[in-house]
Amino acid sequence: MKQLSGIDATFLYMETDETPMHVAGLTLYDLPKGFKGSFHKHFTEFFKGRVHLIPIFGMKLAKTMFEIDHPGWVDAGELDFDYHIQSAKLPKPGTQAQLEQMVADLHAVRLDRKKPLWQFTVIEGIEGRQAALYSKVHHAAVDGGAGMVITKALYDMTEEPREVEPPTPKAPQRKPSEIERAILGVSDVMANVARQQLNFIENVPKVLGQMADMVAPVLTGKVGLPQMLAPRTPFNVTVGSKRSYAARSASLSDAKMIAKATGTKLNDVVMAATSGALRTYLMDKQKLPDAALVAFVPISLREMGNSDINNQVFGMNIPLATNYGDPLKRLRKIKQESGTSKALAGSVKDAAPQDFTLIGAPSLLPGLMQLYGGTKLADVIPQVVNLCISNTAGPPFPLYCAGAKVTALYPVSIATHGVGLNVTVQSYLDHLDFGITADYKALPDADHFADLIVASMAELKEAVVKEQAQKDA
Repeated sequence: MKQLSGIDATFLYMETDETPMHVAGLTLYDLPKGFKGSFHKHFTEFFKGRVHLIPIFGMKLAKTMFEIDHPGWVDAGELDFDYHIQSAKLPKPGTQAQLEQMVADLHAVRLDRKKPLWQFTVIEGIEGRQAALYSKVHHAAVDGGAGMVITKALYDMTEEPREVEPPTPKAPQRKPSEIERAILGVSDVMANVARQQLNFIENVPKVLGQMADMVAPVLTGKVGLPQMLAPRTPFNVTVGSKRSYAARSASLSDAKMIAKATGTKLNDVVMAATSGALRTYLMDKQKLPDAALVAFVPISLREMGNSDINNQVFGMNIPLATNYGDPLKRLRKIKQESGTSKALAGSVKDAAPQDFTLIGAPSLLPGLMQLYGGTKLADVIPQVVNLCISNTAGPPFPLYCAGAKVTALYPVSIATHGVGLNVTVQSYLDHLDFGITADYKALPDADHFADLIVASMAELKEAVVKEQAQKDA
């Protein structure tokens, strides 16, 4: 059994019926020319020959003895493809809005923990001879970087699928007896506890040193004191079991042009486009706070070439300058805030624990999460962030799946108590694919908010062109 790290296991402990902890993708395909029949059956046969390329898809969770430490991954045996690859069809006319509603409904359903923690749904009946794949995987198994392993297994660079080596036959293994499992389980837990305590003691000087490094720039005035709390917004509520979802695309070339012209980063532009949408949305509802909204932005700790299927993430909080009306001033303020946050996060991210152990965590922590949701504390206590914004680089070349051309790669992410809005972006070809995932109560009109992001990006482009024209004049 390969035991989960503390970070991976946390996504299990945080999960309730109201807060499913899976991430997903909505991939759109142009069906192959002349294709007839069921794309679900076609895709299923195709993927059966590749599922072994994603080892975590053949593993399921196993509890430690008496659930005194994190669970682990064990071989799942034969996969139930009737469960793992579902079929769905949109009613006519098969619009984008109908597709988004289906994804919202699918995303609200938890994965079965008795099975490997993934499930695909092939969606047919989309107008324009298209099909879609909604692919759901538990966050305990993958982060954005690990998700690229799934992408490599699933997609090809040509319309003709590449040849894939069949799986290596597994040697038969003797199953340990109950007594042996008990002895091994307890010894593994005790060894893990001892290792964790030793690592903690060894890291104390490093943590203290990096905390000093973090505080020093603030004390010397090199960076300003970061915004410690986020203002109250409609997104900061106790979430329910219903989700809203919308998917939109914006020009990657335009975003790069904006970044180059303003001396900012692509991620700054994504945050500025989201910030502009937030400002307009909340102003229209007369709920825009005076203070800037704050986004949690994940940072990957994954080294180049690392393809381990696990979570290797850190994060930082960035004020979004929603109190600035001018789009370029807002973008440049975000650049400044982002630089400050990166400096602070960079000084402590190496000391941030990626693993931890806590005796009884599988029983204790889920109970605390249930208590937090049941008491609706998120409705009243101050929050440190208002939403999550994540940006992942995708392939700049066309992809194919089972002979079908991929036209878009929209992310579908997580809403949690207190942070009911998640904006996740992935680049593909020459577009940025935005996925807006939210609690339905926090953001019932995700489609309208997604339209505002596209409009905000256009506003940024117009402002840059106007500024450049004034400079040239």
